Amino acid sequence: MGHLITVATCALNQWALDFEGNTERIIQSIQKAKAAGATLRVGPELEITGYGCLDHFLEGDTFLHSWEMLAKIIDHEDCQDILLDIGMPVRHKNVRYNCRVIVYNRKILLIRPKMWLANDGNYREMRYFTPWLKPQQVEEYYLETIVGKITGQEKVPFGDALISTKDTCVGAETCEELFTPVAPHGPMGLDGVEIFTNSSGSHHELRKLDTRMELILEATKKCGGIYLYANQQGCDGDRLYYDGSASIIINGQVVAQGTQFSLTDVEVVTATVDLEDVRRFRCTPSRGLQAQQAPKYTRLEVNVRLSKREEDVDPLIGPSEEIKIRYHKPEEEIALGPACWLWDYLRRSGAAGFFIPLSGGIDSCATATIIYSMCRLVVQAIQDGNEQVIKDARRIVGEPDDSQWEPADAKELCGRLFHTCFMGTTNSSKETRKRAKELAHDIGAYHVDLNIDSMTSAVLSVFSTWAKWTPRFRSQGGGWAENLALQNIQARSRMVLAYLFAQLLPTFRQRRNGGGLLVLGSANVDESLRGYLTKYDCSSADVNPIGGISKTDLKGFIAYAQHEFNLPILEEFLTATPTAELEPITETYVQSDEADMGMTYAELSVFGRLRKVHKLGPWGMYTRLLHLWSDHYSPREIYEKTRRFFHYYAINRHKMTVLTPSYHAEQYSPDDNRYDLRPFLYPTFSWAYKKMEASAVALEKRISSARGGGASSAEQ
Repeated sequence: MGHLITVATCALNQWALDFEGNTERIIQSIQKAKAAGATLRVGPELEITGYGCLDHFLEGDTFLHSWEMLAKIIDHEDCQDILLDIGMPVRHKNVRYNCRVIVYNRKILLIRPKMWLANDGNYREMRYFTPWLKPQQVEEYYLETIVGKITGQEKVPFGDALISTKDTCVGAETCEELFTPVAPHGPMGLDGVEIFTNSSGSHHELRKLDTRMELILEATKKCGGIYLYANQQGCDGDRLYYDGSASIIINGQVVAQGTQFSLTDVEVVTATVDLEDVRRFRCTPSRGLQAQQAPKYTRLEVNVRLSKREEDVDPLIGPSEEIKIRYHKPEEEIALGPACWLWDYLRRSGAAGFFIPLSGGIDSCATATIIYSMCRLVVQAIQDGNEQVIKDARRIVGEPDDSQWEPADAKELCGRLFHTCFMGTTNSSKETRKRAKELAHDIGAYHVDLNIDSMTSAVLSVFSTWAKWTPRFRSQGGGWAENLALQNIQARSRMVLAYLFAQLLPTFRQRRNGGGLLVLGSANVDESLRGYLTKYDCSSADVNPIGGISKTDLKGFIAYAQHEFNLPILEEFLTATPTAELEPITETYVQSDEADMGMTYAELSVFGRLRKVHKLGPWGMYTRLLHLWSDHYSPREIYEKTRRFFHYYAINRHKMTVLTPSYHAEQYSPDDNRYDLRPFLYPTFSWAYKKMEASAVALEKRISSARGGGASSAEQ
């Protein structure tokens, strides 16, 4: 037995600009850490303000309130005798920094600014902060009076330094720094740091946790050490869901891991580790040689011992054992991530529940099933005694303050807060109406079944009366513009009705204290990318839980939910042909999404990844697809599909500027302005098209010649 130390990390459900609420949760996490015997606690990135303040980080108030909240934390009686690593923004010499503030017993030991900022994808940290570009350098920071009165300090160290206790050395790393090629934990470890803290604001993406954990494991496998990973959890006011997974790793082995998806606002993860295990792991000649040449850090000494004194060690209690990392399958991630995000959004928005136009298709079906999954999670949390969830659930459904109501199951809760509506027309089939009604019944939603022909007819009559001309569908002899207009008026009428019902249904159902419903959109990432939706139709809503999820992954989720949630009706949604049902059905024609688009949803997913993740334009995409699809498409077919994708992508880009805010779950999301920054008025990709066509012609000639002069596959 060596030097045992109990350490704590946490996942906090912080809300941007909720200074008092965030501070309460930070103090709760410290209380829980101390109760577990921890002598070191690390919290998420920018935990005092919440990570997603965005342009509020440009305001002086944000910095002022951060110091006011820090003063409350460090002066709190329960926040003493434990080394604290707290996240907040700090201005130093009129420069804004994303910082860690290291505190012990009402003294600030170090303000450590973030050195490498996240500045791509969903992140714009360099819009608000400046990176600290002075490695191993420390300056003096003149402390704010409100904190100085408590600490008795006028100046504190600011910069890239280490905390040296009587028994070990601690170094701080912040989120993005872990992902960089030369991460700080490398040189810190060579200079003797044994405990690394990493405070993150890392969002959920399907299949992303694997990457995050691999990086942490690799870091400590190489240099050894104890790694404490903290993360935000929940929706802090934007499109992202921060997925927790606070973890403790030692020498490449996970010894503690928190939940990835949870309705718990404060989750603390602790482990007992042995400092001697780190020292033994590092006992290699090559590491010793590199350590001698490594850059030296300033060590700030604090008169505290983090490990247990010999007389306090229980010989029957040893270090925490290695555990297996818990990973969720993508279909489970879809069931849990958007559900937790929606619960946070609902409880913090003050709304009375959700409303969705339920079409009988797989997209709105998936959205409704995610709401049912949310209700399952809420009911489980209530049964587990989560007081915050119980309080929120009673308030949302309109129960009085003294109510003892608790839902018996997910169906009962669903019936109180979830509302669905089938808005049929003469073009709707009996099958889709039946599927929508049965799904609503099986999950317990309050369902409305109606026809909207009178509404669309009334709108069309205004035009026909003025024009003395009645437009017709294509199947009735009408032209392209007529056909499109007649489809769009149905779709846009549904949006108007959705908001009418969302505002009036709680009153109609005599809900106590009234309140409106949040309207949910249900356009998936693939049809948004292609623009296969009507602008300002019922895809225009308040939030969209599936807007960042591919059709392929949604089908996997529905197949999973069919068995996991015991919903046999979902099989009918899986086997149904995707259709908008906006054109008349005839003996020879039934509208089909994939036929309308000229490509499958699976192909759209490939186009999306090549465009965004692999950063390919039309020519680059065409050349890549020649290798990917050569076994089932000719060069000309690949050219035509690529051209068709970019044609519709370009002419429909304007739709993305008004896209409903969506849960971010996929790397190729076309979410405009926040994640995918592109023009919305495009020229034709004429030069790229010419190169692609010339290449296709040349390749077909080569194929024909190789076959002995026979016809190419495209001509047969």
